Amino acid sequence: MPQIEEAQPKYLQIAHFIRDQILRGDLRPGDEVPSERQLAADWKVSRPTAARSLEALSHQGLVEKRQGSGTYVRSLEVNRRARELYGRARQTGKIYTPGEYAVITSAGWLEAPDYVAEALGLGKERRAAHRRRVTNNQDGPTTLSTSWFAPDVAQKAPRLTTPERIQEGTLMYVENMTGRRGSYAEDRMCARTATAEEAGDLGLGSDSAVLIVHHVVYDLQDRPLEFSEATYPPHRWAFEQGYPLT
Repeated sequence: MPQIEEAQPKYLQIAHFIRDQILRGDLRPGDEVPSERQLAADWKVSRPTAARSLEALSHQGLVEKRQGSGTYVRSLEVNRRARELYGRARQTGKIYTPGEYAVITSAGWLEAPDYVAEALGLGKERRAAHRRRVTNNQDGPTTLSTSWFAPDVAQKAPRLTTPERIQEGTLMYVENMTGRRGSYAEDRMCARTATAEEAGDLGLGSDSAVLIVHHVVYDLQDRPLEFSEATYPPHRWAFEQGYPLT
């Protein structure tokens, strides 16, 4: 059994251990994960604690419970763009490739919309830090995105509220300033008509369709660290994924 930071609740230690097995490929899509009974015995915890660890994995979209059968690894549908940016920042210290650049159109404190406040767990106090940017390459705008951060995060990472570029990306900057590390993310996607502001920033005509992605990053304690809303124009491939047919 690995040595894992004791500050984490036991159910999270178990969930993160299984999550790492899935992300490494030790457990593949369709493989059955240990049952509540087996986890309780292996980790010397109660059945409710073991059940909570499986619930955490299900909440992260990594496993699915099949009635009367067991819990199995899901096929991973991931936001390749977000993972690519984060991985590049870790490897090179820069979030964009040559030819890509971002223009920060606004940064500072605002009252967060309801859906942002809910995602960040802000409660009655809706004041949050935001960074709004348009990412471009040689062909023009590729993405419009706004990142939101709770006050306790922004107070420790003051550059979030200034319009200067953060070369390593907001998430790595936040990790470095707060000591909290991103653990996993959840995405929700939908298509809709662009607002007038979105159409202007992305150089689109009126009534253009756009893809909207809500991206929430959670830390090792399952606390929301960043919420971002990205708007992709219709002529851009936002996500690509290869997969076997058998």
